[in-house]
Amino acid sequence: MADHQRIHPARDVEAPATAEVPLVPHGATKSHYGDPAAGTTEPYPAPFRRTIPMTQSKPPKKRRSCLCRFLCWIISLITFLIIAVAIAGGILYLVFRPKLPKYTVDKLQITQFNMGNDQSLSATFDVTITARNPNKKIGIYYESGSRISVWYEGTKLSEGALPKFYQGHRNTTLLVVALSGQTQNASGLLGSVQEQQQQIGYIPILLRVRQPVRIKLGKLKLFKVKFLVRCNLDVDSLSPNNNIRIRNSSCKFRFRL
Repeated sequence: MADHQRIHPARDVEAPATAEVPLVPHGATKSHYGDPAAGTTEPYPAPFRRTIPMTQSKPPKKRRSCLCRFLCWIISLITFLIIAVAIAGGILYLVFRPKLPKYTVDKLQITQFNMGNDQSLSATFDVTITARNPNKKIGIYYESGSRISVWYEGTKLSEGALPKFYQGHRNTTLLVVALSGQTQNASGLLGSVQEQQQQIGYIPILLRVRQPVRIKLGKLKLFKVKFLVRCNLDVDSLSPNNNIRIRNSSCKFRFRL
């Protein structure tokens, strides 16, 4: 019996050699890509993608307006000036040790206080004032333009002015100032003065002084300021041609730039 001829497929010698990769690796029970027979498949892995880190850009800075810069500059300048003035004032205080001047009303004399035919009151006073400068290194220039006045219950009776002079260190100066004035329709005022004198035995009057001065620190003459003096006086009478006795006197002093 003749042997049957077997035909085997011939290998293409010109085809490139390729290695056959098993669907199931050695030692594994199923393929990476699932078991087609069991009907289970897994998705193919996503292709590798290179990630680039993202950086958030900062929002652009808002430019300050010209007005804001100007206000900041002004505030800084004012702050600097305040600090500089405070430092300078502290140094001057430590060097000169300033003290307020003192004023007292020593004597009040009335040369005229009577009613005219036209119901006007004429009043003339001579006031003696003592001014004391207690400072060791500070002088006071009393400038022109001063005003001193006598008041009764809000009505000005007379006025005058202090003389212009210089008061040195630790100096006491005696000033005699003449005051005069005229008040219209003063019949009621004169009656109030006489009634108050009879009831309480004294008459309250007010003496006001406004004096422009310049302060001298060593050899430096500073800017002009105003001395304001307010003296409350209780006198026994307002009769003319008599030395008026001052029962009580209190003066307050302050200054204004």
